[in-house]
Amino acid sequence: MISNRVLAGIATAVVLGGFAAVCSAQGYPNRPIRYIVHFPAGGSADATGRALASKLQETLGQPVVVDNRPGAGGNIGAEIVARSTPDGYTLLYGTNGPFGINPSLYAKLPYDPARDFTPISLAQLVPSIMVVHTSVPANNLREFIAWVKANPGKVDYASAGNGTIGHLAGETLKTMAGLDMQHIPFRGGAAAMTEILAGRIPMYIETAPNALANARTGKVRALAITTAVRSPLAPDIPSFAESGVPGYDMTSWSGLFAPAGTPREVITRLAADMLRIARMADYRERLAPLGSQPVESSPEHFSQFVQAELTKWVKAVKESGAKLD
Repeated sequence: MISNRVLAGIATAVVLGGFAAVCSAQGYPNRPIRYIVHFPAGGSADATGRALASKLQETLGQPVVVDNRPGAGGNIGAEIVARSTPDGYTLLYGTNGPFGINPSLYAKLPYDPARDFTPISLAQLVPSIMVVHTSVPANNLREFIAWVKANPGKVDYASAGNGTIGHLAGETLKTMAGLDMQHIPFRGGAAAMTEILAGRIPMYIETAPNALANARTGKVRALAITTAVRSPLAPDIPSFAESGVPGYDMTSWSGLFAPAGTPREVITRLAADMLRIARMADYRERLAPLGSQPVESSPEHFSQFVQAELTKWVKAVKESGAKLD
């Protein structure tokens, strides 16, 4: 049986610990912040993460040190943050890889996306665009769907690899539009786009920056964007929903996460700064060429968003048949 003295000691420790956390949060931040990006340095995803990091450094008044930890679809970086001290000095620039796709794609994860993190704010939306080779007899998505239905089993589509956004977006299109297409995975987006440009594969759903760069020079034809509605990044490209596939939304996203148990005062401070950053004109201008759209959010909104994403991607992964160990 636990004695009253021990119980009193535990209660005192809890009170003092809570008091220390509040005091620490009130002085937050007072030292550099480690900012985990689960992508390799140099790519477009790293660039969008660094754009946010530089603005956080401005608003927080402390160095925000980018630490690239790629691998396993983002699982390595996510695990580092999940196991770090919940004091606001280790943050994750996370995406719908670790927090949407991977829980269904991998047999086992080294973290729990729902329990091991505190969502702070949705940061950016990154749409993809469906492009086709110029030889494809379709000027819009409806015509493409009709062409595929007239040629069942004869049309291929490319992706950057099994379980990637392009793969899942293609499989979801097949299911929702009732199409018989063959998936051809490649090792990375550059290899997939090379095949499209050469006309060896007719269709590819690629992230906005690469897709737009080739579409605007006439090398491929852009048919639809994966956001629920048209994106300000490419207002001339219709959404899948308005092009005959209602309910289609396969948008990539990024957001800021802290480890579970991070003091509420710290989360509130970071969320306020994220909202301020999302409204900065120079930040928006920096992201536009990268195909990324800033989003105004809150911890409550982002928590609900992540839960919805975890549910949505289960269906997409199941339909794709993709599995990784």
